[in-house]
Amino acid sequence: MPWELYYCREERLVSVLGDPLVMRAEAVLQRAAQRRREGQPFLLSPSGRPDRRINEWFASVELRSLARSTWRKYATCLRVWLNFLECVDTAWDEATPSRVEDFKTWRLQDPGNDRRVRAGTVHTDLTVLKQFYGWAQRTHSVASPVVMRMLYVPGAGRVERVAAAPAAVRDSDVKWFDPQGYARYRDLGLLGLTGEGADDPSWRGRNPQRDAAFAEGLYGTGLRLSEWASVLDVELPFDDPARQYWTCRLADAVAKGGYGRRYWMPRSVLTETLSYIEGERAAAVRRARAVGRYERLDDVVVLVRVMGRRRVQVRRPSGGLETVSLDVLAPRERGRLFWESGEGLEPVAVWLNEDGMPRAPHGWHHTFATANRRLARMGLAGFAGAPHMLRHSFALRWFAVGRMIYGQRLAHLSSEETKDFRAEFGSTWSLVQTLLGHRNPQTTMAVYLEPFRSLEVELLLAHAEGVAASGLLRDLFAGEPRVLGDPLAEPASAGRVGEGAGQW
Repeated sequence: MPWELYYCREERLVSVLGDPLVMRAEAVLQRAAQRRREGQPFLLSPSGRPDRRINEWFASVELRSLARSTWRKYATCLRVWLNFLECVDTAWDEATPSRVEDFKTWRLQDPGNDRRVRAGTVHTDLTVLKQFYGWAQRTHSVASPVVMRMLYVPGAGRVERVAAAPAAVRDSDVKWFDPQGYARYRDLGLLGLTGEGADDPSWRGRNPQRDAAFAEGLYGTGLRLSEWASVLDVELPFDDPARQYWTCRLADAVAKGGYGRRYWMPRSVLTETLSYIEGERAAAVRRARAVGRYERLDDVVVLVRVMGRRRVQVRRPSGGLETVSLDVLAPRERGRLFWESGEGLEPVAVWLNEDGMPRAPHGWHHTFATANRRLARMGLAGFAGAPHMLRHSFALRWFAVGRMIYGQRLAHLSSEETKDFRAEFGSTWSLVQTLLGHRNPQTTMAVYLEPFRSLEVELLLAHAEGVAASGLLRDLFAGEPRVLGDPLAEPASAGRVGEGAGQW
């Protein structure tokens, strides 16, 4: 029997408190509930018993305020590690550095492991183990098997890293779509079209408009999956054909780390989203109303009025009115928020499942996995996408635009004057850092765009525009497996590429 992973559900506790037998331990249950939050993970050992020390970690101060998606990732990593230790007959509080090395080898290279993973996944596993054992060492005097070492990183100086971490993780794992590659992935994988752009009669997808609009938002805004998945209808701007971009606000409670920020929405993203709201989403709401799904909910919070400064007035299930800021509404609270009209209730969340209920962020991974399987069946194995890959692609595209702008702005300056200008106004990396919402520019440089720092401005500009020099770009990135272009495009001729290069 392996270690099993479960998640706390507040309503389950409430539902059993009326049982006479359970009521004898009511005080114990209430104390347990105070230390648990909705969605908090807990692990059961192969014997069926919890290890109090392990589960305390998820209730600790350092993890208590993290997002549910982060809890899920940490708990999954820890469960894999615990099950590995179970197979090699080692207790988690007696693990040694050699076991960590064995774990890395098993995850990456062991032929007996039919679920081997990429180096980036192992890097994440080891980072989680470092944090877990650091906490266990401070609170329970458990020796950490995760050995650290000091490395020199250009631009960052001496930094501490996990000694067992795989080398060159970012260069091998981070991938991008170029604009044509993204369009082909969307059309074939999410919209169910054929390579010729026609409807595929064999496709059985049920929410193509929703899925394509969601992907367009990730690619067009650079938001993270959980952030874009948590946006409310009242946070969308009004459409104006005269505008191309809107400055929007990402709420603190849904942003990574709790740091809300501005982000910029292209009109193409807004119109795709509004079309989905008027199309497939409206149909899902009608189906839910027809079967009385919303009326059966007992935890509905009704949005009564939208006020200024991102505040709304809501009516709680108890009937009391309250004014709250959109910035403090976490993803789960947003899923409980409904409009009320003469036709009935309707979720305020933008993204809904087919049954009319708000879609959980982790459900989108299934959408992309389904698209990837469809592409593999079409003979395009390896041409696969993921939500965060669209954020990578957004970053690369805007890096190209930024390089073009700075190249034009600095063309007349000497090298010393150029340094002064960048010190005063920032660089292309600062632009992309702002667009992505990173607090540390080193993250932007090391994770997203490092392999492309040496490319010339002209090539990056061509990548951003994706039209005038498409043949040049196709040949340029042909040997770069991390950039996925259009797999169905015809190869450009050598003469044409040379002509394009001369023009650029």
